[in-house]
Amino acid sequence: MTFAHPRSRPPRNAGEREVLAGWLDYHRATLLTKLEGLDDDQLRRPMVPSGVCLLGLVKHLTAVEHGWFVVDFAQAEEQYLFVRADGTEADFTIEPGDTTESVVSGYLQACERGRAVVEAAGSLDAAVQHPEVGELGLRWVVTHMIEETARHNGHADIIRELIDGATGD
Repeated sequence: MTFAHPRSRPPRNAGEREVLAGWLDYHRATLLTKLEGLDDDQLRRPMVPSGVCLLGLVKHLTAVEHGWFVVDFAQAEEQYLFVRADGTEADFTIEPGDTTESVVSGYLQACERGRAVVEAAGSLDAAVQHPEVGELGLRWVVTHMIEETARHNGHADIIRELIDGATGD
């Protein structure tokens, strides 16, 4: 399967907003490069004892993008994604009805919504009152999403290498 998504290095000399957005987009695109050339079975194959698979990482990052940008920061009246009726999270779980296309499409949509939230805020200095954590700043959310996505890209690197030996950044 092909998940062509442009990946470019972040600017090396730009304002904070451009640099942070560049790094987040770079890591978002990097995740999708880890899926390139694999079939559906390989993308769903758990390769570590916890049962995590490449497609599960994409689904998790979809939930995280939506959660931090849309639910927590923008405070849209939407629910967190992939939560079971008993309240447990199912964001790493690939359900029988989940298709590779739907998971990847959902991730791309969540990333677009995240970009829109950042754009609408106007400034990284923007902050909201969050009922559980108190003041929540956009700069923190963007920085956290860079960290979260990069962290899971490391997991994707290992899983991909275990599947077919492919390495690279």
